Amino acid sequence: MDRSLKAFSLILSYPTQDLQAAMPEIGGVLAADRRLTAVTRRALRPLIEEIAQSDIYDLEERFVMLFDRSRTISLNLFEHVHGESRDRGGAMVSLMETYREAGFEPMTSELPDHLPVLLEFLSTRPTTEARETLADAAHIFQALAARLERRESLYAPVFAALSQLSGATADVEAVAELLEEPETDPNDLDALDAVWEESEVVFGPDPNAGCPQVRDMLSRIEATTPQTPHPAAE
Repeated sequence: MDRSLKAFSLILSYPTQDLQAAMPEIGGVLAADRRLTAVTRRALRPLIEEIAQSDIYDLEERFVMLFDRSRTISLNLFEHVHGESRDRGGAMVSLMETYREAGFEPMTSELPDHLPVLLEFLSTRPTTEARETLADAAHIFQALAARLERRESLYAPVFAALSQLSGATADVEAVAELLEEPETDPNDLDALDAVWEESEVVFGPDPNAGCPQVRDMLSRIEATTPQTPHPAAE
């Protein structure tokens, strides 16, 4: 198991007291990972300390205000590619099938493209596969890091670290396109309603719909996932 990817999956999950108790171990895992530069490892320390030491209710409130009230920093990756279109639904169906074919059944109510879910899955996969999948999302990580830095959020170094683990250089134009999307004040409920008032996600049967980046990510996962044989019909 890639313990760092598992650690980041936990860090980006909704805060709980169990997570707080585990933060010393999580911090130790990341501090020992030499794939991350010394600068990156130091930059992660304030977030690790905040999660470990802060009041749990304050942590929960900040997490919701940060990730659940802004589409531009959503932890649902396909949100940054498809929004609420049918294409996103098809991509998520394909991703869930990929999880199951690999024997991975997410024990969560989150959507399959939720970053903590994907990171937990990748933590169980071969290193090359995990890096290639992270590389496909490098432009999203860089855009998220930039937006979180603007908000002076301690979560920003997490996305810089994920970019580093991918070993990829993000496409500058793709990052710029994501950053062009206007941000919404999480306290402006009317503006939030307007942003979220779009077409409903429809889980369609076409896993090949959507942009090439998503198809590439899914195809790379599927290419290294053993296929589960279906029993012959009697």
